[in-house]
Amino acid sequence: MPDVFDVLGKDHDEVKAMLARLEEGPKATGGAVPAQELAERKRLVDELIIENSKHEAAEQQYFWPAVRNLGPDGDRIAGEAIDQETRGERVLDELDKINPREHERFEELVAAFTSDARAHIAFEEGHAWPLLRAAITAEQSAKLGDRIAAAKKTAPTRLHITGERIHGS
Repeated sequence: MPDVFDVLGKDHDEVKAMLARLEEGPKATGGAVPAQELAERKRLVDELIIENSKHEAAEQQYFWPAVRNLGPDGDRIAGEAIDQETRGERVLDELDKINPREHERFEELVAAFTSDARAHIAFEEGHAWPLLRAAITAEQSAKLGDRIAAAKKTAPTRLHITGERIHGS
């Protein structure tokens, strides 16, 4: 039975692999890129949006409340991480609305999200995970992992930001 760190770690690995594919692929700013390759970039961005939205929704439902319950350090770490996630969702929301062939901004946004996502993953794994790991039992970790995995199955595929809150659809 995977624990919370296995479940989230698998998600993080999948996101990092998608980011690497985006970095390696042809860029809209690279000149005469065939429409088919740009369509593949847009498809990969759409996949990234879906997976990231489901991951963040499940984290916000179960993971971050568990971290916040660990006291002032947990509250501070969760708050900073959620702020990072909200900024990332804003970038993805903008990416969702543009076509790579028609907007120079597409590649700028992909690069910004890639950098921010890697920094967020490193922050979460380096700060939140050790704090939570030290505070919960293996059984609690497994239950939290189960809850997050189950939540992802019904989570929204797009998160919409209104003010300070993120809502799914």
